[in-house]
Amino acid sequence: MDIRIFSTAREGAIYSATVIEQIIKNRAYPVLGLATGSTPIPLYYELIRMHQWGLDFSRVTTINLDEYVGISADHPQSYRYFMKRYLFDHVNIDQSRTYIPRGDAEDLEQECQRYDQIIQLNPIDIQILGIGINGHIGFNEPDVSLKSKTHIVKLAHVTIQANARFFESPGEVPEHAITMGLQSILLSKQILLLAFGEEKAQAVVEAVYGDVRTSLPASILQLHPNVTFVLDEAAAALLLKREKNRG
Repeated sequence: MDIRIFSTAREGAIYSATVIEQIIKNRAYPVLGLATGSTPIPLYYELIRMHQWGLDFSRVTTINLDEYVGISADHPQSYRYFMKRYLFDHVNIDQSRTYIPRGDAEDLEQECQRYDQIIQLNPIDIQILGIGINGHIGFNEPDVSLKSKTHIVKLAHVTIQANARFFESPGEVPEHAITMGLQSILLSKQILLLAFGEEKAQAVVEAVYGDVRTSLPASILQLHPNVTFVLDEAAAALLLKREKNRG
């Protein structure tokens, strides 16, 4: 596990965008695993800037981690809408090759199976992750057991609270989501986990140094051979404190 610490979130985003740029340039048909939420927005800004300088997205396929259950792709808080707003509408990507679970599918179990087939047919070259304050990745919440494949999950109260800022009222936040499973995440060839802000510091230090356990899903990343944590100094504060105490 590689740890990269930057003074600001933007510096971390620039580093992450550079890693992705190399994958786009060096793969015939690159597949990017993408995330939503406030954390990757600076990264998407940098990718758009790189596109304006000539980075070609025409051969890129994207697979997103998750989507809320019960809202359509054109809903302002859907993750399809988010991705169009912050990336897809600003680069020359073929949007027919941008995959996000259908939160309003009539048969959600069938939708999970469909999404697993998409992932199987398009092995992910690099997966972008955030981390919840409770250690979730994607919407894989802490539990007594964790599911390997795409599945429906009931969102933890702390996750609903964290996402309420994107909605007009907390009561509008969906209570369920479709999320990529941990096996699919671990099958990605490379993983970048981005974490910015002091509220992520506890989850980060436990994910890096704690036991691998279902109560902190991000800890399973310790089992992956090519993971980089991209942190600002606030998110890395407890890591730095631990290293100082050890020294």
